[in-house]
Amino acid sequence: MRKRAFITGITGMVGSHLLDFLIKNTDWDIYGLLRWRSPLENIHDHLGRINQKDRIFLLYGDLNDPMSLQKAVADAQPDYVFHLAAQSFPRTSFDAPLETLHTNILGTTSLLEAIRHTPGCSPVIHVCASSEVFGRVPKEKLPINEECTFHPASPYAISKVGTDLVGRYYAEAYGMMVMTTRMFTHTGPRRGDVFAESTFAKQIALIEAGLIPPVVKTGNLNSLRTWADVRDAVRAYYMLVTVNPVCGAYYNIGGTHVCSVKDMLQTLLSFSTVKNIAVETDNDRLRPIDADLQVPDTSKFTSHTGWKPEIPFEQTMMDLLDYWRERVRILGATLVR
Repeated sequence: MRKRAFITGITGMVGSHLLDFLIKNTDWDIYGLLRWRSPLENIHDHLGRINQKDRIFLLYGDLNDPMSLQKAVADAQPDYVFHLAAQSFPRTSFDAPLETLHTNILGTTSLLEAIRHTPGCSPVIHVCASSEVFGRVPKEKLPINEECTFHPASPYAISKVGTDLVGRYYAEAYGMMVMTTRMFTHTGPRRGDVFAESTFAKQIALIEAGLIPPVVKTGNLNSLRTWADVRDAVRAYYMLVTVNPVCGAYYNIGGTHVCSVKDMLQTLLSFSTVKNIAVETDNDRLRPIDADLQVPDTSKFTSHTGWKPEIPFEQTMMDLLDYWRERVRILGATLVR
């Protein structure tokens, strides 16, 4: 019998790339959790298989509806769980803190409770936290290792501290094979346009199409980030659950390319066919507090699994820009966020 994977948030950027990876590199059956209103663009290439019930099965539910999670887990009977669904936009969390906390903390708890109470279900579980849990880290603590103190700088980051601790609690209290990850900045095609590098790429694509003036609106450009490609990230998640999984383990995962948000923007601008693009700070894009030093120590994870990033930063940025060029070509004018 084939192994079964259960992916929450399968239509998101990470979930859809994980689906791509698992279809190509395993013979597993894949069950994906999504809400009935979730857009399907990110998994469009798999709709034929889904319609034919060929290895990919969609299950409808919501992290805020425990009964739907109980049914989804019972239907999937997974060997592996990748919990990726979340309210994942840090800037949005300042406007919707209660939704963020409820979805990410209580939703994770509801999912783990559903797994715990499903007869015969004892999967290897990946709970996806975030590097945002570390928040504002002083320079002397760089690079950030797993034992660095949490100092979350947004309601989203606070919610991911809860997610991280809930996952570790279920491993310790109930012996469930739960592992948590703190993935540092990862991006690429399908990245939501509320994230800095993706909104920059989208604005450049709109400028190239003549749909907005040649000005890129930005928030804080001084934050230091370590960048990874989403396709490397999902390979890391696969290795997490398949290479000697350790109950209750928690890992930092991230790329090796370190640069400021400003330098990332300059890389995108260097790829543009329009050479007179101005850059303008938009106060609405600034966070009340920012996690401004995000440089990880990933040696614990790389030593355990042998994983390392493979896709160069420049390729990731070019692929992201080409993704938005194609979206603009198909959709025309779209909302700038």
